[in-house]
Amino acid sequence: MPTVASSGSGSGSGGSAEGSASEPDDVRARGERMLLRKLRTRSLSLREARRALTDAEIDDAVAEEILADFEGNGYVDDARLAEQLLDSALGRKAQGATAIARTLSQRGLDREVIDIALASMPDDEADRALDFARQRARGMSGLDHDVALRRLHGQLARRGFSGSLAMNAARQALAETDG
Repeated sequence: MPTVASSGSGSGSGGSAEGSASEPDDVRARGERMLLRKLRTRSLSLREARRALTDAEIDDAVAEEILADFEGNGYVDDARLAEQLLDSALGRKAQGATAIARTLSQRGLDREVIDIALASMPDDEADRALDFARQRARGMSGLDHDVALRRLHGQLARRGFSGSLAMNAARQALAETDG
């Protein structure tokens, strides 16, 4: 666990040398507390954590020490974050590979971590697109076929499914609801 220095007044028998030595400790403790507060609400990538420390005006050298400790203790782990985001995207969000890659990139993950996460995806993107299309097609029964196809294709494309995959899934789902 990161060491969080006490933020007491230091009312011991210290002189000015002790005061200047404790100042970096105070900065470090402030940075650690801020980062722990952020990590309580959501996981952060290394880049997001670094940005948060920079925004809090923590010295770069101190920030790198904090980040090294947080990484070493598993509080900041890009690979684990990528896995969590991938599970979420594949589960309730029903996203395609393009949208997943965009989300991982926006969270500041390295390209290598993103590539590993995408390589670990199950090869069922067509099935996921068709499942999503079937759910949405049920609500489009009153629309003209071309309008429904256009809307369904657009929804799939916004979810990150490739153009041809989205069109095929939309056509099949609409054919199943029409027939």
